[in-house]
Amino acid sequence: MKFKTTKPVILASGSPRRRELLELAGIPFNVLATNAFEPPARESETPADYAIRLASIKASAALEGSGGAVVIGSDTVVHLDGRMYGKPSCDEEARSYLKELSGRTHTVSTGVCICCGEEVRTFAKDTEVTFRRVPDKLIDAYVASGDPLDKAGAYGIQSGGALFVKEIRGDYHAVVGLPISDLFRELDDMGIIGEAEDEP
Repeated sequence: MKFKTTKPVILASGSPRRRELLELAGIPFNVLATNAFEPPARESETPADYAIRLASIKASAALEGSGGAVVIGSDTVVHLDGRMYGKPSCDEEARSYLKELSGRTHTVSTGVCICCGEEVRTFAKDTEVTFRRVPDKLIDAYVASGDPLDKAGAYGIQSGGALFVKEIRGDYHAVVGLPISDLFRELDDMGIIGEAEDEP
């Protein structure tokens, strides 16, 4: 399944997971990853609003070199009891995050920003993820794999972190990093999705 687009599309993210999800939607796109500064959350900011702000910063940073393309930014925030869990800075912090999330239900908020000329659309998707009681040996093995260090909350649900998950309530793809169904619907509503391409 592939679609033509009425304008070029740029994904403002170097994440291979987000690239794979956008490819699933059959949308042609290019990647323009940015090294935009990610400021800390504001005191009065909800996790969903913070995720949208980070997504907007990424999209804005890529917009300058986009040549009039549609730019998509996205960011994910893991949170529990008012605390936000970003990407761990070291193995010990990753281990601490996972022990705190073990046996509990946390929320993953993924924010999306779409920039198309003067039009800017943003939205966020919240998904609840319940972890099993995770034994220390499994946490240690996962941390030793190196996988947690580039992921919010210190786990990837599409990789080894799947072994921790008991249940999810919401959008699995949003937990991976991009709520692709909602994104496709927004792009279609904006007139970006054109006709389907004929299959060979």
